[in-house]
Amino acid sequence: MIVDYAIYRDGRRVQEEIPLERTYEASRQEGTFAWIGLFEPTPEEFDAVRSELGLHELAVEDAIKAHQRPKLELYGDTLLVVLKTVEYADDRVEFGEILVFVGKGFVVSVRHGGSSLDEVRRQMEGRPDLLVHGPTAVLYAIIDSVVDGYHPVIEELDTDIREVEIQVFSPEAENPAARIYRLNRTVLQLHQAVTPLEPVVEDLARGVQPSVPGDMRPYFRDVHDHLLRIVSRIHEFRDLLANILSANITQASYRQNEDVRKISAWAAIIAVPTLISGVYGMNFDHMPELSWRLGYPFALSLMAGLCLALYWQFRRSGWL
Repeated sequence: MIVDYAIYRDGRRVQEEIPLERTYEASRQEGTFAWIGLFEPTPEEFDAVRSELGLHELAVEDAIKAHQRPKLELYGDTLLVVLKTVEYADDRVEFGEILVFVGKGFVVSVRHGGSSLDEVRRQMEGRPDLLVHGPTAVLYAIIDSVVDGYHPVIEELDTDIREVEIQVFSPEAENPAARIYRLNRTVLQLHQAVTPLEPVVEDLARGVQPSVPGDMRPYFRDVHDHLLRIVSRIHEFRDLLANILSANITQASYRQNEDVRKISAWAAIIAVPTLISGVYGMNFDHMPELSWRLGYPFALSLMAGLCLALYWQFRRSGWL
């Protein structure tokens, strides 16, 4: 559905209510453009916007179906930019999608999931010095908002990765392998959603697209700088999680070896009295010490002495 639409002239919102079917005509004036915002539109709902602004059918198909990777495409005189919004909770990420059409005298934002763009519109309406640059200024504001939304996700991920790192090197016998794999999957999904946006913003910052005014390029360069830092952090997370997983496997192997050594040591200690008692349990008639009055306490003392000697030796060698 259409969430909001308005005409802006010389950086300020026109208070007059203009019907949607007159949007194209009204936006033809010098220093004027239309901003139409939609949320998960159906083909029928989007058809009115498409016919009024002459949007390409392939671009419209992308906007309705969503599930696109971040990209920048040019359809005639209309620029289409696809962005991914991110929300993070419980070691998992949820993605939304924003598609922005930028043409001469209009900008159309189509949102699927994610947070509302109402705050972006309010902030831009408070900055007529930016809005005066036209539809490209709105594109900058939306991209800047999306990139700013990545920062808290990165910080929360950093906290969770530090927690799992502490778990791996904790003296307690924990095995957070499942959480490591879950975080690794989350970082991979974040990488797929964020990394393709970097060349898109770089093209806008370098002026590869002629529709971007020279005055707006420094703003896109600023967003590109922020995005580069985020992409760098994501690469660091991937390397760190790989190292943490390797360390966790090593720790698990070490603990397993420790357990095997303890079991082997106790088995050796138990084998001594078992051997002695086995010998004297063979029930032969002619065996040494069978008729000796002190034979029984001597056998018990021998068992205890040998077991204590083995225990002391294993403790000394670190097996127990």
